[in-house]
Amino acid sequence: MEPIKVQSDGGLNVTLTIRLLMHGKEVGSIIGKKGETVKKMREESGSRINISEGNCPERIVTITGHTDTIFKAFAMIAYKFEEDIINSMSNSTATSKPPVTLRLIVPASQCGSLIGKGGSKIKEMRESTGAQVQVAGDMLPNSTERAVTISGTPEAIIQCVKQICVVMLESPPKGATIPYRPKPAATPVIFSGGLGLYNSGTVRRATHRPVDQAPPVGYAANPLYPPGTDHPRFPWFGHQSTGQHPRTHRS
Repeated sequence: MEPIKVQSDGGLNVTLTIRLLMHGKEVGSIIGKKGETVKKMREESGSRINISEGNCPERIVTITGHTDTIFKAFAMIAYKFEEDIINSMSNSTATSKPPVTLRLIVPASQCGSLIGKGGSKIKEMRESTGAQVQVAGDMLPNSTERAVTISGTPEAIIQCVKQICVVMLESPPKGATIPYRPKPAATPVIFSGGLGLYNSGTVRRATHRPVDQAPPVGYAANPLYPPGTDHPRFPWFGHQSTGQHPRTHRS
Protein backbone atom coordinates (compact mmCIF):
# COMPACT_ATOMS: atom_id res chain seq x y z
CA MET A 1 0.00 0.00 0.00
CA GLU A 2 1.46 3.33 -1.08
CA PRO A 3 1.63 6.25 1.40
CA ILE A 4 -1.61 8.22 1.27
CA LYS A 5 -1.66 11.99 0.83
CA VAL A 6 -4.59 13.76 2.42
CA GLN A 7 -5.52 17.35 1.75
CA SER A 8 -5.76 19.94 4.51
CA ASP A 9 -8.54 19.28 7.00
CA GLY A 10 -10.05 22.69 6.39
CA GLY A 11 -8.96 24.35 9.61
CA LEU A 12 -10.15 21.66 12.03
CA ASN A 13 -7.78 21.36 14.96
CA VAL A 14 -9.29 18.94 17.44
CA THR A 15 -9.02 15.35 18.63
CA LEU A 16 -11.82 13.06 17.45
CA THR A 17 -13.05 9.53 17.98
CA ILE A 18 -14.95 7.98 15.08
CA ARG A 19 -16.43 4.48 15.03
CA LEU A 20 -16.94 2.31 11.98
CA LEU A 21 -19.13 -0.77 11.64
CA MET A 22 -17.59 -3.56 9.57
CA HIS A 23 -18.31 -7.15 8.61
CA GLY A 24 -15.83 -9.89 9.39
CA LYS A 25 -14.29 -9.97 5.91
CA GLU A 26 -13.72 -6.21 5.99
CA VAL A 27 -12.10 -6.44 9.41
CA GLY A 28 -9.83 -9.22 8.15
CA SER A 29 -8.69 -6.96 5.33
CA ILE A 30 -7.90 -4.16 7.77
CA ILE A 31 -6.00 -6.43 10.15
CA GLY A 32 -4.01 -8.18 7.44
CA LYS A 33 -1.70 -11.14 7.80
CA LYS A 34 -0.44 -11.34 11.40
CA GLY A 35 -1.81 -7.83 11.97
CA GLU A 36 0.68 -6.24 9.57
CA THR A 37 -1.84 -4.04 7.74
CA VAL A 38 -3.42 -2.42 10.80
CA LYS A 39 0.03 -1.94 12.33
CA LYS A 40 1.15 -0.07 9.20
CA MET A 41 -2.02 2.05 9.25
CA ARG A 42 -1.40 3.02 12.88
CA GLU A 43 2.22 3.93 12.23
CA GLU A 44 1.67 5.90 9.00
CA SER A 45 -1.50 7.72 10.06
CA GLY A 46 -0.48 8.43 13.65
CA SER A 47 -3.98 7.55 14.88
CA ARG A 48 -5.09 4.89 17.32
CA ILE A 49 -7.04 2.14 15.59
CA ASN A 50 -8.80 -0.39 17.84
CA ILE A 51 -10.93 -3.32 16.70
CA SER A 52 -13.58 -4.80 18.98
CA GLU A 53 -13.07 -8.35 20.16
CA GLY A 54 -15.51 -11.21 20.06
CA ASN A 55 -17.00 -13.77 17.74
CA CYS A 56 -19.45 -11.34 16.13
CA PRO A 57 -20.68 -11.07 12.54
CA GLU A 58 -20.06 -7.32 12.91
CA ARG A 59 -17.10 -5.60 14.53
CA ILE A 60 -16.50 -1.99 15.53
CA VAL A 61 -13.34 -0.22 14.41
CA THR A 62 -12.58 2.82 16.56
CA ILE A 63 -10.25 5.50 15.22
CA THR A 64 -8.97 8.17 17.62
CA GLY A 65 -6.59 11.03 17.04
CA HIS A 66 -6.07 14.54 15.75
CA THR A 67 -8.20 15.39 12.74
CA ASP A 68 -5.40 15.07 10.21
CA THR A 69 -4.45 11.62 11.52
CA ILE A 70 -8.10 10.55 11.52
CA PHE A 71 -8.58 11.53 7.90
CA LYS A 72 -5.35 9.81 6.88
CA ALA A 73 -6.50 6.60 8.58
CA PHE A 74 -9.84 6.85 6.77
CA ALA A 75 -8.01 7.31 3.48
CA MET A 76 -5.86 4.24 4.08
CA ILE A 77 -8.92 2.15 4.91
CA ALA A 78 -10.85 3.41 1.88
CA TYR A 79 -7.94 2.75 -0.50
CA LYS A 80 -7.46 -0.72 1.01
CA PHE A 81 -11.11 -1.54 0.34
CA GLU A 82 -10.76 -0.23 -3.21
CA GLU A 83 -7.72 -2.47 -3.66
CA ASP A 84 -9.78 -5.45 -2.43
CA ILE A 85 -12.53 -4.60 -4.93
CA ILE A 86 -10.06 -4.42 -7.82
CA ASN A 87 -8.50 -7.75 -6.82
CA SER A 88 -11.93 -9.41 -6.57
CA MET A 89 -12.76 -8.22 -10.09
CA SER A 90 -9.73 -9.91 -11.63
CA ASN A 91 -11.65 -13.18 -11.83
CA SER A 92 -15.02 -11.57 -12.45
CA THR A 93 -16.95 -10.74 -15.60
CA ALA A 94 -18.21 -7.46 -14.11
CA THR A 95 -17.37 -4.43 -16.21
CA SER A 96 -18.09 -1.64 -13.72
CA LYS A 97 -16.25 -1.24 -10.42
CA PRO A 98 -18.48 -1.17 -7.31
CA PRO A 99 -18.04 1.85 -5.01
CA VAL A 100 -16.14 1.69 -1.77
CA THR A 101 -18.55 1.67 1.19
CA LEU A 102 -17.93 2.64 4.81
CA ARG A 103 -20.45 2.71 7.66
CA LEU A 104 -20.08 5.24 10.45
CA ILE A 105 -21.79 4.87 13.82
CA VAL A 106 -23.36 8.20 14.84
CA PRO A 107 -25.49 9.14 17.88
CA ALA A 108 -29.11 9.40 16.74
CA SER A 109 -29.40 12.86 18.33
CA GLN A 110 -26.88 14.17 15.78
CA CYS A 111 -28.48 12.62 12.71
CA GLY A 112 -30.99 15.44 12.33
CA SER A 113 -28.11 17.89 11.90
CA LEU A 114 -26.50 15.62 9.30
CA ILE A 115 -29.73 15.43 7.32
CA GLY A 116 -30.62 19.12 7.68
CA LYS A 117 -33.97 20.82 7.26
CA GLY A 118 -35.84 19.06 4.50
CA GLY A 119 -32.72 17.01 3.73
CA SER A 120 -30.78 20.12 2.70
CA LYS A 121 -27.53 19.27 4.50
CA ILE A 122 -27.21 15.72 3.28
CA LYS A 123 -28.07 16.85 -0.24
CA GLU A 124 -25.31 19.47 -0.04
CA MET A 125 -22.78 16.82 1.09
CA ARG A 126 -23.73 14.52 -1.77
CA GLU A 127 -23.41 17.26 -4.37
CA SER A 128 -20.16 18.77 -3.08
CA THR A 129 -18.29 15.48 -2.51
CA GLY A 130 -19.78 13.15 -5.10
CA ALA A 131 -20.32 10.49 -2.42
CA GLN A 132 -23.62 8.81 -1.68
CA VAL A 133 -24.69 9.32 1.94
CA GLN A 134 -27.54 7.51 3.66
CA VAL A 135 -28.66 7.82 7.28
CA ALA A 136 -30.45 4.75 8.62
CA GLY A 137 -34.00 5.39 9.77
CA ASP A 138 -33.80 2.90 12.64
CA MET A 139 -31.39 2.82 15.53
CA LEU A 140 -28.87 0.01 15.82
CA PRO A 141 -30.12 -2.74 18.19
CA ASN A 142 -30.12 -1.91 21.92
CA SER A 143 -28.53 1.50 21.35
CA THR A 144 -29.29 5.14 20.61
CA GLU A 145 -27.00 5.20 17.57
CA ARG A 146 -27.58 4.95 13.83
CA ALA A 147 -25.49 3.81 10.90
CA VAL A 148 -24.46 6.40 8.31
CA THR A 149 -23.41 4.71 5.06
CA ILE A 150 -21.00 6.50 2.72
CA SER A 151 -20.28 5.12 -0.76
CA GLY A 152 -18.09 6.37 -3.58
CA THR A 153 -14.45 6.77 -4.53
CA PRO A 154 -11.91 6.94 -1.69
CA GLU A 155 -11.41 10.65 -2.42
CA ALA A 156 -15.15 11.36 -2.25
CA ILE A 157 -15.50 9.37 0.98
CA ILE A 158 -12.71 11.32 2.71
CA GLN A 159 -14.19 14.69 1.76
CA CYS A 160 -17.59 13.50 2.96
CA VAL A 161 -16.19 12.29 6.29
CA LYS A 162 -14.58 15.70 6.81
CA GLN A 163 -17.91 17.44 6.29
CA ILE A 164 -19.66 14.99 8.63
CA CYS A 165 -17.05 15.68 11.31
CA VAL A 166 -17.64 19.43 11.01
CA VAL A 167 -21.39 18.96 11.46
CA MET A 168 -20.91 16.66 14.46
CA LEU A 169 -18.54 19.15 16.12
CA GLU A 170 -21.02 21.98 15.58
CA SER A 171 -23.94 19.91 16.90
CA PRO A 172 -22.81 17.78 19.88
CA PRO A 173 -24.98 14.82 20.92
CA LYS A 174 -27.90 15.58 23.22
CA GLY A 175 -28.50 13.52 26.34
CA ALA A 176 -26.91 10.19 27.14
CA THR A 177 -25.82 7.96 24.26
CA ILE A 178 -26.19 4.19 24.55
CA PRO A 179 -23.42 2.81 22.32
CA TYR A 180 -24.06 -0.02 19.92
CA ARG A 181 -22.35 -3.29 20.81
CA PRO A 182 -22.59 -6.13 18.28
CA LYS A 183 -23.84 -9.40 19.71
CA PRO A 184 -21.79 -12.59 19.36
CA ALA A 185 -22.87 -15.12 16.77
CA ALA A 186 -25.61 -17.45 18.02
CA THR A 187 -24.31 -20.64 19.63
CA PRO A 188 -26.35 -23.85 19.94
CA VAL A 189 -27.52 -24.98 23.37
CA ILE A 190 -28.27 -28.71 23.57
CA PHE A 191 -31.02 -29.93 25.91
CA SER A 192 -31.75 -33.51 26.91
CA GLY A 193 -33.58 -35.36 24.19
CA GLY A 194 -31.32 -33.93 21.50
CA LEU A 195 -33.17 -30.67 20.90
CA GLY A 196 -30.81 -27.93 19.72
CA LEU A 197 -31.78 -24.27 20.03
CA TYR A 198 -29.75 -21.21 19.15
CA ASN A 199 -29.12 -19.12 22.25
CA SER A 200 -29.68 -15.65 20.84
CA GLY A 201 -32.60 -14.49 22.96
CA THR A 202 -35.23 -16.01 20.67
CA VAL A 203 -35.87 -19.45 19.25
CA ARG A 204 -34.24 -19.42 15.83
CA ARG A 205 -34.21 -23.05 14.85
CA ALA A 206 -34.96 -26.48 16.24
CA THR A 207 -32.61 -29.08 14.85
CA HIS A 208 -35.12 -31.95 15.09
CA ARG A 209 -38.61 -30.43 14.97
CA PRO A 210 -40.43 -27.07 14.84
CA VAL A 211 -41.21 -25.42 18.15
CA ASP A 212 -44.97 -25.64 17.62
CA GLN A 213 -44.96 -29.45 17.60
CA ALA A 214 -45.32 -31.66 20.66
CA PRO A 215 -42.19 -32.61 22.62
CA PRO A 216 -40.77 -36.08 22.05
CA VAL A 217 -42.24 -38.94 24.09
CA GLY A 218 -40.29 -39.40 27.28
CA TYR A 219 -39.18 -35.77 27.41
CA ALA A 220 -38.65 -34.71 31.03
CA ALA A 221 -40.78 -31.83 32.30
CA ASN A 222 -39.01 -28.72 33.52
CA PRO A 223 -39.08 -28.92 37.37
CA LEU A 224 -39.36 -25.12 37.58
CA TYR A 225 -42.68 -25.17 35.70
CA PRO A 226 -45.13 -27.81 37.05
CA PRO A 227 -47.31 -29.84 34.68
CA GLY A 228 -50.17 -27.82 33.26
CA THR A 229 -48.27 -24.51 33.32
CA ASP A 230 -46.47 -22.80 30.49
CA HIS A 231 -42.82 -21.83 30.38
CA PRO A 232 -42.81 -18.11 29.45
CA ARG A 233 -40.75 -18.69 26.30
CA PHE A 234 -41.08 -22.41 25.46
CA PRO A 235 -44.69 -23.39 26.31
CA TRP A 236 -44.16 -27.12 26.06
CA PHE A 237 -41.46 -27.14 28.78
CA GLY A 238 -44.11 -27.25 31.51
CA HIS A 239 -45.96 -30.30 30.15
CA GLN A 240 -45.39 -33.94 30.89
CA SER A 241 -44.78 -35.75 27.63
CA THR A 242 -47.82 -37.63 26.47
CA GLY A 243 -47.23 -37.32 22.75
CA GLN A 244 -50.02 -34.73 22.62
CA HIS A 245 -49.61 -31.11 21.65
CA PRO A 246 -49.39 -28.84 24.74
CA ARG A 247 -51.88 -26.40 23.25
CA THR A 248 -54.60 -29.04 23.19
CA HIS A 249 -53.64 -30.97 26.34
CA ARG A 250 -53.57 -29.84 29.94
CA SER A 251 -52.70 -32.11 32.85
